[in-house]
Amino acid sequence: MRKMFFCALAVVALLSCKREEKNVQSLSGLNTKDFVAEVDGKKTALYILKNANGVEACITNYGGRIVSLMVPDRTGKFIDVVLGYGTINDYLASNGNYGALIGRYGNRIKGGKFTLDGKEYQLPLNDKTNCLHGGPKGFHTQVWNAEQPDSQTLKLTHLSKDGEAGFPGNLNVTVTYRLTDRNALDINYEAETDKPTVVNLTNHSYFNLSGQTGSQILTHYVQIDADSITAVDNTLIPYAIIPVEGTPLDLRRAALLREGINSDYEQIMLGRGYDHNWVLNTKGDITKVAAKVYDDESGVVMSVYTNEPGIQFYSGNFMAGIDKGKHGVSYPHRGAVCLETQHYPDSPNQSTFPSTVLRPGEKYHSECIYSFGVVKEPVNK
Repeated sequence: MRKMFFCALAVVALLSCKREEKNVQSLSGLNTKDFVAEVDGKKTALYILKNANGVEACITNYGGRIVSLMVPDRTGKFIDVVLGYGTINDYLASNGNYGALIGRYGNRIKGGKFTLDGKEYQLPLNDKTNCLHGGPKGFHTQVWNAEQPDSQTLKLTHLSKDGEAGFPGNLNVTVTYRLTDRNALDINYEAETDKPTVVNLTNHSYFNLSGQTGSQILTHYVQIDADSITAVDNTLIPYAIIPVEGTPLDLRRAALLREGINSDYEQIMLGRGYDHNWVLNTKGDITKVAAKVYDDESGVVMSVYTNEPGIQFYSGNFMAGIDKGKHGVSYPHRGAVCLETQHYPDSPNQSTFPSTVLRPGEKYHSECIYSFGVVKEPVNK
């Protein structure tokens, strides 16, 4: 009897393993089996979130990356509005940040150095003379612990150890993705530390709202509620806050990207297009729209909400047309836009900017909502 009991347990265990290994194909055409691997001793997987309206988000715990995001266009057809790869091996072979969680510090830190409480810290230099997005082994390369409590939520956790990439303190990070029934992807970031440190977390999704992921985004309209930007030098480090009035960086009214992206305005030329931090007028009020992106052909509009003081708008200027993404599609120069909610670049070295210092006993909290809808009639008929 005892032998039969243990045999039955073995059969249950075997069936359970087979269920775990079973391939599931997403609405976007991804296969879950293509994301099963072991990286640095941790298992990777693909998690599928769906809401009541059929909207779908696929996220891998490798780098916390949004791999695909299926939303309806004005005809009701579901289209994929983010760029990414179709397998875990493609992500491992790439140096890109497609869809990734960024940390410990999103954007650039000048010289890869900062001083906190009288002590200087040196970070890796991976963007010429600067540290970008936490260095080459930032959060975008980590395998996060994942828990999916329901069909619309994914909870990711990571312990960034004291000294990792040169940053002080053991930092416990939790990032929760929630796909709401209002067709919004709500990203909540939380962190705590045991030593004073600096933190600036964001997501680096590349959006193309046309549904044609091999196309450029020059026909997209972008609007940002900001009267000023942090002006940058030739290494893209900010040196001053300047008004956007009378410049191609004035996006307070929706602007067609192709009209300003090749301007000879100095700031545009330094970024090779749009690649700046806008100082938001929303002042941390997450109920107000901070930015909007709209594609006239698909009718899809994305509204961005955040409690952060800034947003980095990047127009894919460094995309070289050599990356092949999902379904073998090549991603061209300026093939996507990024809207990274954040504190300002190089804040640890600039005392007039909002502080990014986190101390023991404090709780870091940041939130970004990407909300999707449609405009029923084209603007340009």
